[in-house]
Amino acid sequence: MSSSATPQDATEQVGVRRRLLFLAPLAVLLGIGAAFAVGLTLDPRQIPSELIGRPAPAFELPPVQGRTLGLSSNDLVGEASLVNVFASWCAACRAEHPLFMELARTRQVPIHGLNYKDKPNDAAAWLDELGDPYTRTGADLNGRVGIDWGVYGVPETFVLGPDGRIAYKHIGPVTPEALRETILPLVRQLRHRPTGTGS
Repeated sequence: MSSSATPQDATEQVGVRRRLLFLAPLAVLLGIGAAFAVGLTLDPRQIPSELIGRPAPAFELPPVQGRTLGLSSNDLVGEASLVNVFASWCAACRAEHPLFMELARTRQVPIHGLNYKDKPNDAAAWLDELGDPYTRTGADLNGRVGIDWGVYGVPETFVLGPDGRIAYKHIGPVTPEALRETILPLVRQLRHRPTGTGS
């Protein structure tokens, strides 16, 4: 301390330090709160996918237990189709499943199932109980393929064109509105798009 400093100066410095120590955690808390508040306003279904317009990532998976046809990226070329990421432990998957059963019954679009991080017996029992709407299924036991596809969680549904490119990603359970207003119109559009066009 210099000879010109007074005891009052030292007391003021201690007071400033204490205020800074009190305000720093408060500022951090306010920043976290602001980020959380902004996050709550975002619709998770609007998270963009970097894969839109790109070919589906290369993969090859065995079928879900009890099914005969596995799923690979080669199976996704040739016609517009859906890839539904599902799991037996996913409550929202159960909610959307009747829509896929109806799609399979009416043959509006082929649906392939990507079974994500599921136990083989549980996945098989789930499809046996609720019905199997899938043309092909792939058992992604360790979630590696899901990671390559940018899966955030289940359910998620991808729309692919005949060229095997991902045209759309729906996050969360598919609703009748999403099917009617977005997914099926896009499937129809992709069926009439000339082969070889990009996005």
